[in-house]
Amino acid sequence: MHYSCYKRPLLLLLILYIILLALFYMPRPRAGDVFYKIPLKNVTLTGKVIGFPAVKKEKRNVIVKVYSVNGEKTDGYVYARFKEYAPFWHETLELEGKLKKPYSVSLPGNFDWAAYLASKDVFTEMEVKQTKQISPASWPSRAVSAIRGDILRTFEENFDRNLSAVAGGVLLGERGEIDQSLYASFQDSGAIHLLVASGGNVGFVTLVVFACCTLFGASRRKTALLALAVSGIYTLVAGADAPLTRAYFMTVCAVAGYFLRRNSGVFQGLVLSCFIILLFRPASLFETGFQMSFLATLAIVVCLSNYELPYKWPRPVKFFVQIFMATLSTQLALLPVFTNVFYKESFIGLLSNMLLVPMASLLMGLSFAFYVFSLFHAGFLLKWLTWLSLTGFKEAVEFFASLPFASVQVSAWRPGTVTAYYAGVFLLFHLPQKDFVRRIFVPIAVVIVLAPALQFLCFNQPTIWLMNEWNKNAVLFRAPDGTRILAGAAIDGDKLARAVLASGSATLDAVLIGEQADKQLKEVEKLKKTIRVKRVLTAFENTWPGEETDVSHVQVKTLWGVLLNREKKLWRNRGYSGGADSASYELTYKNLSFTTAANGRFVLKDGEAFDNVRNATRKMVF
Repeated sequence: MHYSCYKRPLLLLLILYIILLALFYMPRPRAGDVFYKIPLKNVTLTGKVIGFPAVKKEKRNVIVKVYSVNGEKTDGYVYARFKEYAPFWHETLELEGKLKKPYSVSLPGNFDWAAYLASKDVFTEMEVKQTKQISPASWPSRAVSAIRGDILRTFEENFDRNLSAVAGGVLLGERGEIDQSLYASFQDSGAIHLLVASGGNVGFVTLVVFACCTLFGASRRKTALLALAVSGIYTLVAGADAPLTRAYFMTVCAVAGYFLRRNSGVFQGLVLSCFIILLFRPASLFETGFQMSFLATLAIVVCLSNYELPYKWPRPVKFFVQIFMATLSTQLALLPVFTNVFYKESFIGLLSNMLLVPMASLLMGLSFAFYVFSLFHAGFLLKWLTWLSLTGFKEAVEFFASLPFASVQVSAWRPGTVTAYYAGVFLLFHLPQKDFVRRIFVPIAVVIVLAPALQFLCFNQPTIWLMNEWNKNAVLFRAPDGTRILAGAAIDGDKLARAVLASGSATLDAVLIGEQADKQLKEVEKLKKTIRVKRVLTAFENTWPGEETDVSHVQVKTLWGVLLNREKKLWRNRGYSGGADSASYELTYKNLSFTTAANGRFVLKDGEAFDNVRNATRKMVF
């Protein structure tokens, strides 16, 4: 791929647009969105089902495109929960029920359901009480829904829960109810992308078709047409929901460039599809699936274009080398994303995917063949072989996950580190283009050095996170020198661990307990399973009001409890009763001094109380 591709106006505009979105765009309901009808509570709503329902015990949940509320034209989407009705993809319904805001607990590093829906432009939920069909789905939509449902049902009837989940995940990206331990094994082995219904599935099918056609010497024209046909059929069978449709659109653009024999055509197609998607749905930029889809495909395109294999190599060798290069480039491109989402790095993924990716392609074909045979009551011919392949795939995943250092718990990367990393990866992907590398080497080196330096010098202010989950509190303080102190540990220890990792460290210099020591020390023990805790200071046990201690470069002074009443007035405990007393802590770092009080409920600075927000995190930068 020629470096002139990076001078294209469309790419430059896309980069500028992404920067503007990242800096200034916040997903929020637009004028006329159903969100503004929430005060009405009980409503009659008409809309169209735009996805496949997620089956959750006694409910079926699905996103509905809203047309009207109480007869008034309305826009937007609602996440509808059905109890007694099974919605079909693309059918139009009249729903009666209650509107509400999505459940939200916003803690750093932890999953926030409302934020997840917002990345899909959904800001409203609905508990459906009654349903009336206005118009059925078209026959192609009904056929696709029936096939999809029948495939998953066939797997569930013939295999145990985990194996059917693996079969559904590999074939359709629908993993269903999978054991948490097995899901963790997929993460640790670097194979989680094989179970995700994102661009990875469609891209993987396309890549396999291209690789197979290359293996058998097919022409460019036949390869392109066959790749589009196979990936299109797969997209429909897999459900053609938003991630898969987006991925197929991206594939069409990419293959069109390849089909036109333009070295930059695939790259230009990816840029065009990304631009169009972000123009219509800017919130997609903040969706993890969107980021992974484009980063992975872009990495494969750039890497395989620049690192061309010798013509004389045998085709079977080329096949496995291409799989290796595609896996390596994908893992390099997605490393910061995986790290900042899962707080894990899988060092075994490169090795495991050399085996698991070909196994997954075999499973996709075999599991689909088993379904086809089952339609003719001949599934028994392939059942044992399919079961053996699923079991072997599952055990291979668990084997790789069990290897030493297969997965290491790590903290989040900060923006400066991510920028420097991608600059280095960009240079690595273009090493074969020596002329281009000579031109960009100095600017790339400057970015690699300056990005972390600027992060440290200009964007490293003392930061406080006031966290609240259903009136359980904690305060996390990060000093510019890296010192981290947690005051209060009433929140679940696992959630606190992810919050510390999200702050950019896997170490706490101290945990300060001001009250309810027994309960909070239990959460500290859970916290220690992931986070290294150097010291634990417990009021009235190993520290008393008036005592001072140094924690790294932060001076910590224990105080009698500072409390805030309902009228927002401060008052203090005076003396020790021997009962359920409360202590506060004054933290001093250079010229900054503040008090964490009421077991992490609020921060007192310069006589002003900064209270927390229920089920949210208040970030304060000084």
